[in-house]
Amino acid sequence: MGKNYIESAKLIDRNVLYTPAEAMDLVVKTAKAKFDETVELSVSLGVDPRHADQQVRGAVVLPFGTGKEVKVLVFAKGDKAKEAEIAGADFVGTDELVDKIQNDNWFGFDVVVATPDMMGVVGKLGRVLGPKGLMPNPKSGTVTFDVTKAINEIKAGKVEYRVDKTSIIHVVIGKKSFGAEKLVQNFHALMEAVVKAKPSATKGQYLKSVAVSATMGPGIKVNQAKVLD
Repeated sequence: MGKNYIESAKLIDRNVLYTPAEAMDLVVKTAKAKFDETVELSVSLGVDPRHADQQVRGAVVLPFGTGKEVKVLVFAKGDKAKEAEIAGADFVGTDELVDKIQNDNWFGFDVVVATPDMMGVVGKLGRVLGPKGLMPNPKSGTVTFDVTKAINEIKAGKVEYRVDKTSIIHVVIGKKSFGAEKLVQNFHALMEAVVKAKPSATKGQYLKSVAVSATMGPGIKVNQAKVLD
């Protein structure tokens, strides 16, 4: 462990569950790198993702975005392709984009949006986009004819959350430079969405643990009973 990490760890009591405000204040203080560190939220859920009725997935627009410029690829044709270009999509196309991804192993984008009529084409990329979490999905609003709305929300700071095989959600909620107050608001927006997405089939404790950390900093535990306070 580096000197900065060791110094940052001294600011945290491992036995304390912090309020969201306290945690964001600490995550800013413990981000000691020379670059603008990313702040990530990790939420361990009491669900079994092997069962379809216990999947937790969705999307939410963070009030202050993620601090990252997001590259959007849109699969659309005709008027919808023109609409996507006007709305600010970085890449728009159909089969030629499929070929570029398949043959050139090109991934110069962060989010993929597709109109419903293009899903037959996009389906060819399932094995490639799926493992990377890039496959368009109606639940996250990335399969839609309203491409303008989808692009605007993504550019404004929309993030997708999805429980992984270990029952954990990992989501970026901003940058150190945001400051604690903005990070708290982004945190609350994300946590409200996750709580609302609780599957009806879930039994027992839903929020098992919540933690935040900066890119080069230690994890900071958040009191799961106070995530919406």
